[in-house]
Amino acid sequence: MKSFSKLAYPYVAWIGVFIVVPMLLIFLYAFTKEGNGVLTLQFTFDNFFRFFSDSVFANVLWRSLKLAFVTTIICIALGYPAAYFMAQLGERSKGLMVLLITLPQWINMLVRTYAWRGILLNVPISAELKVLIGMVYNFIPFMILQIYTSLSKMDKSLLQAASDLGADGVQSFLRVTLPLSIPGVVSGITLVFLPTVSSFFIPKLLGGGDYVLIGNLIENYFVSTGDWNFGSAISLIMAVIIMISMYFTKKIDKDVEGQK
Repeated sequence: MKSFSKLAYPYVAWIGVFIVVPMLLIFLYAFTKEGNGVLTLQFTFDNFFRFFSDSVFANVLWRSLKLAFVTTIICIALGYPAAYFMAQLGERSKGLMVLLITLPQWINMLVRTYAWRGILLNVPISAELKVLIGMVYNFIPFMILQIYTSLSKMDKSLLQAASDLGADGVQSFLRVTLPLSIPGVVSGITLVFLPTVSSFFIPKLLGGGDYVLIGNLIENYFVSTGDWNFGSAISLIMAVIIMISMYFTKKIDKDVEGQK
């Protein structure tokens, strides 16, 4: 077993170089002033005070969280019936449906978003609605597949037992199917909410610059203005929000597992 553990060294090195080091640099930039040298670092909380003292940034953060929440709810509302329908099919039909769901994912997300930009270009709807459509389209497959996986693994004999005990179709769904599918829903929420709240190119392409989210702010301060310190502070704030979201979704998942 020890000899096989050495195979993990390249992955540990990869994580260290491409994840740990960049996060440490973001942390360092977030708590220092602009224009510092390696030997003349000046630590400060001004970047965070700037973010929370300006209502513009707070509004952008709230808009991002609201859009991510609405996108997640729509993905659940549309994805659950689709996943439930897929789970009732025969094995061959299930494979075909999974292929149809995943087939668009073979095309780069940027290309698919550009396609939606052309479709919605002359449609008289708000920039917010265009961005919402793009978000739901790009992320709903993750919700469908997670819920479908949970439903497919469900022991069908439990439904038969519920029927033998006098439960009708609605009661069987509410008391057996729905509780057993909650882990898939929670996983789907994680895979939809987290990338949505930090997305930047979907609102940039579909919003036409009129609908700015927190991801666009981060991109702007890193790429356009060159203010890496403030951009790092915003990134760190978003990282904390994402970690809190992951903590609560994981806690819900554990509570559901404990009730089984």
